[in-house]
Amino acid sequence: MPSPLSSDAPVELVVEDAAVGARLDAFLASHFPDFSRMHLRRVITAGGVEVDGRGGKPAYRLKAGQRVRIVLPEIPREAPKPENIPIDLLYEDEHVVAVNKPAGMVVHPARGHWTGTLAGALQYHFGPALSATGGPTRPGIVHRLDRDTSGVVLVARTDQAHARLAAQFAERSLEKEYFAMVAGVPERDRDRIDRPIGVHPHTREKMAIRTDPAAGRPAQTFFEVLWRFRGFAALRVVPKTGRTHQIRVHLCHAGFPVLCDRQYGGRARITRGEIREQPGDHTVLLDRQALHARKLSFRHPATGAPMTVEAPLPDDLQAVLAELRIYRQSP
Repeated sequence: MPSPLSSDAPVELVVEDAAVGARLDAFLASHFPDFSRMHLRRVITAGGVEVDGRGGKPAYRLKAGQRVRIVLPEIPREAPKPENIPIDLLYEDEHVVAVNKPAGMVVHPARGHWTGTLAGALQYHFGPALSATGGPTRPGIVHRLDRDTSGVVLVARTDQAHARLAAQFAERSLEKEYFAMVAGVPERDRDRIDRPIGVHPHTREKMAIRTDPAAGRPAQTFFEVLWRFRGFAALRVVPKTGRTHQIRVHLCHAGFPVLCDRQYGGRARITRGEIREQPGDHTVLLDRQALHARKLSFRHPATGAPMTVEAPLPDDLQAVLAELRIYRQSP
């Protein structure tokens, strides 16, 4: 856990027009993403934050030109503690490891998640035989998935492998393929969404379509309909860029949000009764976003040989798919 407030010099921020009306805790979370909003609330409550020289409250709404002064807590700089958490290995050699990350697991320590991470599990299973390029809190981690997205994650075992894999991500020379279930049915069998993405103008922990060139970055997502159901669809999704929350933002913008995406889709779970149209059945089938990183194609960092790693569809998504096939077949 982070230590108490440090004795370092305070950081001062000026509230710009885009942040007017934002809560104080949300404003700070947008500027200091290594700290969870909950932790920053504790800092505010403990008197570590001032607004125009006065103590603030987490829910205080900011005004233009105000000066926010914070004494930042220290961030843990040591490697994550090794934790005996099972890992589903998809591929392993002396250069690279591919794992099937389960939904609900954070990739590396950040934003208040200091235990139960993939990084902690990797430390237990591989010890020092991981790349140090990402720093002590991200041993071997080349890229990440959202906590509630399952699927393929690549891990580098040497610094050289890390550099070569990271270059492929930067050059967009590897291909990521996702499986998604969505609420709503696309009209087209396949399409490309080309809309810029940036930080949401009012909710700083979210992303949004931003047409202002200064606020958004180019983002492209290709999708193909695998199966249509009444009110739902299953998609193959290939992001051409790697913006934060890209698939979730693009599909929501297109009118068919990822199923059970509480942040962008407006619902957190789906029950068996909803699919079967039996209101009395409240059995929860899915309580996380229906997004799975199914396949990753790349060049081996040592040999340059083309490789493809696939992660099987997890049980919760298979269960929803099975129900849709029985009870929601299109006419």
